[in-house]
Amino acid sequence: MSKTDWKTEAKALKKKVRKLKDRFAAAASPVAEAVGEAVGEVVAAAKKAMKPVSPLAPAGFPALPIIRGVEFAAIEAGVRYQNRKDVMLVRLAPGTAMAGVFTRSTTRSACVRDCQAKLATKANGAGAAIIVNSGNSNAFTGKIGDEAVAAVTGAVAEALGLPVARVFSSSTGVIGEPLPHDRITAKVPDLMAALRGDAIEMAAHAMMTTDTFPKGAAATVQGDGGLIQIAGIAKGSGMIAPDMATMLVYIFTDAKIAPNALQRMLSRNVDATFNSITVDSDTSTSDTLLLAATGQSDAAPVKGPVARAFEIALHGVMRDLALQVVRDGEGATKLVEVRVAGAATDEDAAKAAFAIANSPLVKTAVAGQDPNWGRIVAAIGKSGAAAERDLLTIRFGDILVAEKGWRNPDYKEEDGAAYMRQPELLIHVDLGLGKASRSVWTCDLTARYIEINADYRS
Repeated sequence: MSKTDWKTEAKALKKKVRKLKDRFAAAASPVAEAVGEAVGEVVAAAKKAMKPVSPLAPAGFPALPIIRGVEFAAIEAGVRYQNRKDVMLVRLAPGTAMAGVFTRSTTRSACVRDCQAKLATKANGAGAAIIVNSGNSNAFTGKIGDEAVAAVTGAVAEALGLPVARVFSSSTGVIGEPLPHDRITAKVPDLMAALRGDAIEMAAHAMMTTDTFPKGAAATVQGDGGLIQIAGIAKGSGMIAPDMATMLVYIFTDAKIAPNALQRMLSRNVDATFNSITVDSDTSTSDTLLLAATGQSDAAPVKGPVARAFEIALHGVMRDLALQVVRDGEGATKLVEVRVAGAATDEDAAKAAFAIANSPLVKTAVAGQDPNWGRIVAAIGKSGAAAERDLLTIRFGDILVAEKGWRNPDYKEEDGAAYMRQPELLIHVDLGLGKASRSVWTCDLTARYIEINADYRS
Protein backbone atom coordinates (compact mmCIF):
# COMPACT_ATOMS: atom_id res chain seq x y z
CA MET A 1 0.00 0.00 0.00
CA SER A 2 1.36 3.39 -1.00
CA LYS A 3 1.78 6.17 1.51
CA THR A 4 -1.10 8.04 -0.09
CA ASP A 5 -3.42 4.99 0.13
CA TRP A 6 -2.46 4.49 3.79
CA LYS A 7 -3.39 8.09 4.65
CA THR A 8 -6.69 7.76 2.82
CA GLU A 9 -7.48 4.52 4.70
CA ALA A 10 -6.51 6.12 8.03
CA LYS A 11 -8.86 9.05 7.45
CA ALA A 12 -11.68 6.68 6.57
CA LEU A 13 -11.09 4.69 9.77
CA LYS A 14 -11.04 7.87 11.86
CA LYS A 15 -14.34 8.92 10.29
CA LYS A 16 -15.86 5.55 11.13
CA VAL A 17 -14.61 5.79 14.72
CA ARG A 18 -16.10 9.26 15.11
CA LYS A 19 -19.46 8.02 13.80
CA LEU A 20 -19.37 5.08 16.19
CA LYS A 21 -18.53 7.40 19.12
CA ASP A 22 -21.38 9.73 18.16
CA ARG A 23 -23.81 6.79 17.95
CA PHE A 24 -22.64 5.44 21.33
CA ALA A 25 -22.97 8.85 22.95
CA ALA A 26 -26.45 9.29 21.54
CA ALA A 27 -27.49 5.85 22.77
CA ALA A 28 -25.87 6.29 26.17
CA SER A 29 -27.15 9.80 26.83
CA PRO A 30 -30.63 8.82 28.08
CA VAL A 31 -29.10 6.12 30.28
CA ALA A 32 -26.53 8.52 31.71
CA GLU A 33 -29.24 11.11 32.26
CA ALA A 34 -31.46 8.58 34.02
CA VAL A 35 -28.59 7.37 36.17
CA GLY A 36 -27.72 10.95 37.01
CA GLU A 37 -31.31 11.70 38.02
CA ALA A 38 -31.48 8.54 40.12
CA VAL A 39 -28.24 9.37 41.88
CA GLY A 40 -29.50 12.89 42.47
CA GLU A 41 -32.71 11.57 44.00
CA VAL A 42 -30.80 9.21 46.26
CA VAL A 43 -28.48 11.98 47.38
CA ALA A 44 -31.44 14.30 48.01
CA ALA A 45 -33.27 11.61 49.99
CA ALA A 46 -30.16 10.84 52.00
CA LYS A 47 -29.62 14.52 52.69
CA LYS A 48 -33.22 14.88 53.82
CA ALA A 49 -32.98 11.78 55.99
CA MET A 50 -29.80 13.00 57.66
CA LYS A 51 -30.53 14.83 60.89
CA PRO A 52 -27.36 16.29 62.28
CA VAL A 53 -27.73 16.47 66.05
CA SER A 54 -28.05 20.00 67.37
CA PRO A 55 -24.69 21.44 68.46
CA LEU A 56 -26.48 22.53 71.64
CA ALA A 57 -27.58 19.00 72.55
CA PRO A 58 -26.59 17.42 75.86
CA ALA A 59 -23.81 14.82 75.75
CA GLY A 60 -26.41 12.05 75.84
CA PHE A 61 -29.76 10.96 77.18
CA PRO A 62 -29.65 11.17 80.98
CA ALA A 63 -29.91 8.14 83.25
CA LEU A 64 -33.51 8.49 84.41
CA PRO A 65 -34.74 6.62 87.50
CA ILE A 66 -37.36 3.91 87.19
CA ILE A 67 -40.61 5.33 88.54
CA ARG A 68 -42.63 2.75 90.42
CA GLY A 69 -46.02 2.21 88.85
CA VAL A 70 -44.98 3.37 85.36
CA GLU A 71 -44.24 1.16 82.34
CA PHE A 72 -43.34 2.16 78.79
CA ALA A 73 -43.40 0.60 75.34
CA ALA A 74 -42.64 1.85 71.82
CA ILE A 75 -43.20 0.22 68.43
CA GLU A 76 -43.18 0.86 64.68
CA ALA A 77 -46.70 1.46 63.37
CA GLY A 78 -45.91 3.28 60.11
CA VAL A 79 -48.19 6.22 60.92
CA ARG A 80 -45.98 8.36 58.68
CA TYR A 81 -42.40 7.23 59.18
CA GLN A 82 -40.90 3.96 58.02
CA ASN A 83 -38.34 1.85 59.88
CA ARG A 84 -38.56 3.78 63.13
CA LYS A 85 -40.61 3.66 66.31
CA ASP A 86 -43.48 6.14 66.08
CA VAL A 87 -45.99 5.10 68.76
CA MET A 88 -45.41 4.87 72.49
CA LEU A 89 -47.62 3.65 75.33
CA VAL A 90 -47.41 4.37 79.05
CA ARG A 91 -49.26 2.25 81.61
CA LEU A 92 -49.84 3.84 85.04
CA ALA A 93 -50.68 1.98 88.25
CA PRO A 94 -54.08 2.15 89.97
CA GLY A 95 -54.38 5.19 92.18
CA THR A 96 -52.35 7.44 89.87
CA ALA A 97 -53.19 11.15 90.14
CA MET A 98 -53.21 13.07 86.85
CA ALA A 99 -52.72 16.76 86.07
CA GLY A 100 -52.22 18.61 82.82
CA VAL A 101 -51.90 21.86 80.92
CA PHE A 102 -52.58 22.35 77.23
CA THR A 103 -52.41 24.75 74.33
CA ARG A 104 -55.06 27.44 74.28
CA SER A 105 -54.99 27.48 70.49
CA THR A 106 -58.53 27.78 69.09
CA THR A 107 -57.57 25.18 66.46
CA ARG A 108 -56.24 22.68 69.01
CA SER A 109 -56.23 19.03 68.08
CA ALA A 110 -58.80 16.35 68.79
CA CYS A 111 -56.42 14.70 71.26
CA VAL A 112 -56.03 17.92 73.25
CA ARG A 113 -59.78 18.42 73.48
CA ASP A 114 -60.24 14.82 74.59
CA CYS A 115 -57.55 15.08 77.29
CA GLN A 116 -59.01 18.32 78.61
CA ALA A 117 -62.47 16.78 78.87
CA LYS A 118 -61.15 13.69 80.66
CA LEU A 119 -59.10 15.64 83.21
CA ALA A 120 -62.14 17.80 83.95
CA THR A 121 -64.11 14.70 85.03
CA LYS A 122 -61.55 14.09 87.83
CA ALA A 123 -62.00 10.33 87.45
CA ASN A 124 -59.28 9.09 89.79
CA GLY A 125 -58.60 5.80 91.55
CA ALA A 126 -58.27 3.50 88.56
CA GLY A 127 -55.10 2.98 86.62
CA ALA A 128 -54.38 5.15 83.59
CA ALA A 129 -52.59 5.10 80.24
CA ILE A 130 -51.07 7.54 77.76
CA ILE A 131 -50.66 6.70 74.08
CA VAL A 132 -48.72 8.98 71.74
CA ASN A 133 -47.98 8.89 68.02
CA SER A 134 -45.63 10.99 65.91
CA GLY A 135 -45.93 11.86 62.22
CA ASN A 136 -49.56 13.07 62.27
CA SER A 137 -51.06 15.61 64.67
CA ASN A 138 -54.72 14.70 64.04
CA ALA A 139 -55.44 18.44 64.20
CA PHE A 140 -58.10 20.17 62.11
CA THR A 141 -59.43 16.84 60.92
CA GLY A 142 -63.10 17.37 61.83
CA LYS A 143 -65.30 14.61 63.18
CA ILE A 144 -63.05 11.89 61.79
CA GLY A 145 -60.34 13.24 64.08
CA ASP A 146 -62.61 12.76 67.09
CA GLU A 147 -63.48 9.27 65.87
CA ALA A 148 -59.78 8.43 65.54
CA VAL A 149 -59.15 9.49 69.14
CA ALA A 150 -62.10 7.39 70.32
CA ALA A 151 -60.84 4.38 68.37
CA VAL A 152 -57.28 4.60 69.73
CA THR A 153 -58.18 5.31 73.36
CA GLY A 154 -60.95 2.72 73.23
CA ALA A 155 -58.59 0.03 71.98
CA VAL A 156 -56.07 0.82 74.74
CA ALA A 157 -58.79 0.92 77.40
CA GLU A 158 -60.10 -2.49 76.36
CA ALA A 159 -56.65 -4.05 76.15
CA LEU A 160 -55.52 -2.75 79.55
CA GLY A 161 -58.86 -3.13 81.31
CA LEU A 162 -59.20 0.59 82.01
CA PRO A 163 -62.09 3.03 81.88
CA VAL A 164 -61.78 4.97 78.61
CA ALA A 165 -61.89 8.17 80.69
CA ARG A 166 -58.47 7.20 82.03
CA VAL A 167 -56.77 6.79 78.66
CA PHE A 168 -55.10 9.95 77.38
CA SER A 169 -53.73 10.38 73.88
CA SER A 170 -51.49 12.79 72.01
CA SER A 171 -50.56 13.12 68.36
CA THR A 172 -47.82 15.25 66.82
CA GLY A 173 -46.83 15.89 63.24
CA VAL A 174 -48.51 17.17 60.10
CA ILE A 175 -51.73 19.20 60.54
CA GLY A 176 -54.88 18.58 58.51
CA GLU A 177 -54.35 14.97 57.46
CA PRO A 178 -56.57 12.15 58.78
CA LEU A 179 -54.85 9.96 61.35
CA PRO A 180 -54.52 6.35 60.10
CA HIS A 181 -55.66 5.14 63.52
CA ASP A 182 -56.06 1.54 62.38
CA ARG A 183 -52.26 1.30 62.13
CA ILE A 184 -52.07 2.24 65.81
CA THR A 185 -54.89 0.06 67.10
CA ALA A 186 -53.42 -2.92 65.24
CA LYS A 187 -50.24 -2.52 67.29
CA VAL A 188 -51.86 -2.28 70.74
CA PRO A 189 -51.22 -5.99 71.51
CA ASP A 190 -47.54 -5.53 70.61
CA LEU A 191 -47.36 -2.46 72.81
CA MET A 192 -48.86 -4.34 75.74
CA ALA A 193 -46.36 -7.16 75.32
CA ALA A 194 -43.44 -4.72 75.25
CA LEU A 195 -44.32 -2.75 78.41
CA ARG A 196 -41.49 -2.43 80.93
CA GLY A 197 -40.31 0.03 83.55
CA ASP A 198 -36.93 0.87 82.01
CA ALA A 199 -38.05 1.84 78.48
CA ILE A 200 -38.53 5.58 79.01
CA GLU A 201 -35.75 6.53 76.58
CA MET A 202 -37.35 4.43 73.85
CA ALA A 203 -40.63 6.24 74.51
CA ALA A 204 -38.86 9.59 74.16
CA HIS A 205 -37.47 8.52 70.77
CA ALA A 206 -40.90 7.46 69.50
CA MET A 207 -42.31 10.97 70.02
CA MET A 208 -39.70 12.74 67.88
CA THR A 209 -40.54 14.49 64.60
CA THR A 210 -37.98 17.11 63.54
CA ASP A 211 -36.20 16.69 66.89
CA THR A 212 -32.54 15.75 66.63
CA PHE A 213 -32.28 14.19 70.09
CA PRO A 214 -34.62 12.71 72.72
CA LYS A 215 -35.16 14.85 75.80
CA GLY A 216 -35.20 13.67 79.40
CA ALA A 217 -34.71 15.08 82.88
CA ALA A 218 -35.01 13.83 86.46
CA ALA A 219 -34.85 14.85 90.11
CA THR A 220 -34.90 13.15 93.52
CA VAL A 221 -36.52 14.50 96.68
CA GLN A 222 -36.01 13.22 100.22
CA GLY A 223 -39.47 12.57 101.55
CA ASP A 224 -40.65 11.49 104.99
CA GLY A 225 -39.78 7.80 105.06
CA GLY A 226 -38.20 7.44 101.63
CA LEU A 227 -37.08 8.99 98.37
CA ILE A 228 -39.45 10.55 95.85
CA GLN A 229 -38.42 10.25 92.20
CA ILE A 230 -39.38 12.50 89.28
CA ALA A 231 -38.62 11.75 85.63
CA GLY A 232 -39.83 13.47 82.48
CA ILE A 233 -39.52 13.29 78.70
CA ALA A 234 -40.35 15.84 76.03
CA LYS A 235 -40.44 16.39 72.30
CA GLY A 236 -40.27 19.68 70.49
CA SER A 237 -38.08 21.41 67.94
CA GLY A 238 -40.22 23.71 65.80
CA MET A 239 -43.60 25.43 66.13
CA ILE A 240 -42.55 26.44 69.64
CA ALA A 241 -44.19 29.43 71.29
CA PRO A 242 -46.13 27.69 74.03
CA ASP A 243 -49.37 28.92 75.56
CA MET A 244 -49.94 26.85 78.72
CA ALA A 245 -47.55 24.01 77.80
CA THR A 246 -45.03 22.97 75.18
CA MET A 247 -45.12 20.50 72.31
CA LEU A 248 -45.43 17.17 74.12
CA VAL A 249 -44.19 16.61 77.68
CA TYR A 250 -44.85 13.76 80.09
CA ILE A 251 -43.59 13.86 83.66
CA PHE A 252 -43.88 10.99 86.10
CA THR A 253 -43.37 10.76 89.85
CA ASP A 254 -43.95 8.12 92.51
CA ALA A 255 -45.05 10.78 95.02
CA LYS A 256 -48.20 10.37 97.07
CA ILE A 257 -50.06 13.58 96.28
CA ALA A 258 -53.68 14.55 95.69
CA PRO A 259 -54.72 15.45 92.12
CA ASN A 260 -55.74 19.00 93.08
CA ALA A 261 -52.40 19.70 94.75
CA LEU A 262 -50.57 18.21 91.77
CA GLN A 263 -52.51 20.43 89.37
CA ARG A 264 -51.84 23.55 91.43
CA MET A 265 -48.09 22.89 91.46
CA LEU A 266 -48.04 22.25 87.72
CA SER A 267 -50.04 25.38 86.91
CA ARG A 268 -47.88 27.55 89.19
CA ASN A 269 -44.66 26.52 87.44
CA VAL A 270 -45.62 26.42 83.78
CA ASP A 271 -45.26 30.15 83.06
CA ALA A 272 -41.64 30.37 84.22
CA THR A 273 -40.66 27.22 82.32
CA PHE A 274 -42.57 26.02 79.25
CA ASN A 275 -44.35 29.33 78.71
CA SER A 276 -41.00 31.13 78.71
CA ILE A 277 -39.53 29.51 75.60
CA THR A 278 -39.88 30.36 71.93
CA VAL A 279 -38.21 28.98 68.82
CA ASP A 280 -40.24 30.59 66.07
CA SER A 281 -43.21 32.39 67.72
CA ASP A 282 -45.66 29.73 66.45
CA THR A 283 -47.91 28.05 69.01
CA SER A 284 -48.72 24.43 68.25
CA THR A 285 -52.19 22.95 67.93
CA SER A 286 -51.01 19.94 69.94
CA ASP A 287 -49.25 21.37 73.02
CA THR A 288 -49.76 18.94 75.89
CA LEU A 289 -48.13 18.48 79.27
CA LEU A 290 -49.33 15.61 81.44
CA LEU A 291 -48.06 15.00 84.97
CA ALA A 292 -48.73 11.64 86.63
CA ALA A 293 -48.14 10.73 90.30
CA THR A 294 -48.41 7.00 91.00
CA GLY A 295 -48.17 7.20 94.80
CA GLN A 296 -45.84 4.18 94.84
CA SER A 297 -42.98 5.82 96.81
CA ASP A 298 -42.23 4.58 100.34
CA ALA A 299 -42.36 8.22 101.45
CA ALA A 300 -45.35 9.65 103.28
CA PRO A 301 -47.85 11.84 101.42
CA VAL A 302 -46.33 15.10 100.20
CA LYS A 303 -46.98 18.00 102.58
CA GLY A 304 -45.23 20.78 104.51
CA PRO A 305 -41.49 21.22 103.83
CA VAL A 306 -41.48 18.12 101.60
CA ALA A 307 -44.17 19.68 99.42
CA ARG A 308 -42.02 22.79 98.97
CA ALA A 309 -38.97 20.68 98.12
CA PHE A 310 -41.03 18.58 95.71
CA GLU A 311 -42.33 21.65 93.90
CA ILE A 312 -38.80 23.07 93.57
CA ALA A 313 -37.63 19.75 92.11
CA LEU A 314 -40.62 19.62 89.75
CA HIS A 315 -39.82 23.15 88.58
CA GLY A 316 -36.23 22.06 87.91
CA VAL A 317 -37.33 19.14 85.74
CA MET A 318 -39.78 21.34 83.83
CA ARG A 319 -37.15 24.03 83.24
CA ASP A 320 -34.57 21.46 82.12
CA LEU A 321 -36.95 19.96 79.58
CA ALA A 322 -38.07 23.39 78.36
CA LEU A 323 -34.48 24.49 77.69
CA GLN A 324 -33.74 21.21 75.91
CA VAL A 325 -36.58 22.03 73.52
CA VAL A 326 -34.92 25.38 72.72
CA ARG A 327 -31.50 23.70 72.40
CA ASP A 328 -33.10 21.52 69.73
CA GLY A 329 -34.76 24.42 67.94
CA GLU A 330 -34.86 23.70 64.24
CA GLY A 331 -31.49 24.71 62.84
CA ALA A 332 -30.36 26.28 66.12
CA THR A 333 -26.69 26.99 66.85
CA LYS A 334 -27.16 29.40 69.79
CA LEU A 335 -29.13 29.25 73.04
CA VAL A 336 -30.18 32.77 74.05
CA GLU A 337 -31.61 33.97 77.34
CA VAL A 338 -33.41 37.30 77.09
CA ARG A 339 -33.65 38.80 80.56
CA VAL A 340 -35.74 41.93 80.99
CA ALA A 341 -35.67 43.76 84.34
CA GLY A 342 -36.86 47.13 85.56
CA ALA A 343 -40.25 46.90 83.85
CA ALA A 344 -43.24 48.80 85.18
CA THR A 345 -45.41 45.65 85.23
CA ASP A 346 -45.06 41.90 84.78
CA GLU A 347 -47.00 42.22 81.54
CA ASP A 348 -44.56 44.81 80.21
CA ALA A 349 -41.58 42.64 81.16
CA ALA A 350 -43.06 39.75 79.19
CA LYS A 351 -43.93 41.96 76.20
CA ALA A 352 -40.41 43.31 75.91
CA ALA A 353 -38.72 39.94 76.47
CA PHE A 354 -40.79 38.10 73.88
CA ALA A 355 -40.51 40.94 71.37
CA ILE A 356 -36.74 40.57 71.49
CA ALA A 357 -36.77 36.76 71.56
CA ASN A 358 -39.18 36.49 68.62
CA SER A 359 -37.62 39.18 66.43
CA PRO A 360 -36.32 37.65 63.17
CA LEU A 361 -33.84 40.53 62.94
CA VAL A 362 -32.43 39.82 66.40
CA LYS A 363 -32.37 36.06 65.80
CA THR A 364 -30.61 36.32 62.43
CA ALA A 365 -28.07 38.75 63.90
CA VAL A 366 -27.34 36.17 66.61
CA ALA A 367 -26.98 33.49 63.92
CA GLY A 368 -24.48 35.70 62.10
CA GLN A 369 -22.64 36.47 65.36
CA ASP A 370 -23.36 40.15 64.72
CA PRO A 371 -23.71 42.28 67.90
CA ASN A 372 -26.36 44.44 66.25
CA TRP A 373 -27.83 45.95 69.41
CA GLY A 374 -29.93 48.42 67.41
CA ARG A 375 -32.26 45.55 66.58
CA ILE A 376 -32.85 45.01 70.30
CA VAL A 377 -33.75 48.69 70.66
CA ALA A 378 -36.22 48.34 67.77
CA ALA A 379 -37.80 45.22 69.29
CA ILE A 380 -38.34 46.94 72.62
CA GLY A 381 -39.88 49.92 70.85
CA LYS A 382 -42.45 47.80 68.99
CA SER A 383 -43.31 45.58 71.98
CA GLY A 384 -45.97 47.79 73.50
CA ALA A 385 -44.16 47.83 76.84
CA ALA A 386 -43.54 51.17 78.52
CA ALA A 387 -39.95 52.29 77.84
CA GLU A 388 -37.97 55.52 78.01
CA ARG A 389 -34.89 56.07 75.91
CA ASP A 390 -32.72 57.67 78.59
CA LEU A 391 -33.49 55.04 81.27
CA LEU A 392 -32.88 51.92 79.18
CA THR A 393 -29.70 49.83 79.41
CA ILE A 394 -28.61 46.90 77.24
CA ARG A 395 -25.94 44.33 78.05
CA PHE A 396 -24.46 41.35 76.26
CA GLY A 397 -23.59 39.20 79.25
CA ASP A 398 -21.49 41.49 81.44
CA ILE A 399 -20.71 43.88 78.59
CA LEU A 400 -22.51 47.24 78.92
CA VAL A 401 -23.55 48.08 75.38
CA ALA A 402 -25.93 51.02 75.72
CA GLU A 403 -27.24 53.34 78.43
CA LYS A 404 -28.52 56.88 78.96
CA GLY A 405 -30.09 57.03 75.53
CA TRP A 406 -27.10 55.95 73.43
CA ARG A 407 -24.19 53.55 73.03
CA ASN A 408 -21.89 53.23 76.04
CA PRO A 409 -18.78 55.27 75.07
CA ASP A 410 -16.54 52.50 76.44
CA TYR A 411 -18.25 49.77 74.40
CA LYS A 412 -16.12 48.19 71.70
CA GLU A 413 -17.71 46.43 68.74
CA GLU A 414 -15.01 43.77 68.77
CA ASP A 415 -15.96 42.87 72.35
CA GLY A 416 -19.57 42.41 71.34
CA ALA A 417 -18.55 40.33 68.30
CA ALA A 418 -16.34 38.11 70.46
CA TYR A 419 -19.19 37.54 72.90
CA MET A 420 -21.57 36.60 70.09
CA ARG A 421 -19.29 33.73 69.08
CA GLN A 422 -20.24 31.82 72.24
CA PRO A 423 -22.87 29.06 71.97
CA GLU A 424 -24.90 30.37 74.94
CA LEU A 425 -25.74 34.05 75.20
CA LEU A 426 -27.46 36.46 77.58
CA ILE A 427 -29.19 39.59 76.33
CA HIS A 428 -29.94 41.67 79.42
CA VAL A 429 -32.22 44.69 79.21
CA ASP A 430 -33.17 46.98 82.10
CA LEU A 431 -36.06 49.33 81.35
CA GLY A 432 -35.40 51.40 84.48
CA LEU A 433 -39.11 51.91 85.21
CA GLY A 434 -39.99 49.47 87.98
CA LYS A 435 -39.26 46.13 89.62
CA ALA A 436 -40.94 43.62 87.31
CA SER A 437 -38.78 41.14 85.39
CA ARG A 438 -39.06 38.19 83.03
CA SER A 439 -36.60 35.75 81.47
CA VAL A 440 -37.39 33.91 78.26
CA TRP A 441 -35.23 31.57 76.19
CA THR A 442 -34.90 31.40 72.44
CA CYS A 443 -32.44 30.34 69.74
CA ASP A 444 -31.01 31.83 66.59
CA LEU A 445 -32.66 31.68 63.17
CA THR A 446 -30.55 29.99 60.52
CA ALA A 447 -30.94 28.83 56.93
CA ARG A 448 -31.37 25.30 58.27
CA TYR A 449 -34.72 26.32 59.80
CA ILE A 450 -35.97 27.22 56.33
CA GLU A 451 -34.68 23.96 54.84
CA ILE A 452 -36.43 21.86 57.48
CA ASN A 453 -39.78 23.61 57.17
CA ALA A 454 -39.77 24.15 53.40
CA ASP A 455 -39.89 20.40 52.71
CA TYR A 456 -41.53 19.16 55.93
CA ARG A 457 -44.40 17.41 54.13
CA SER A 458 -42.62 16.53 50.87
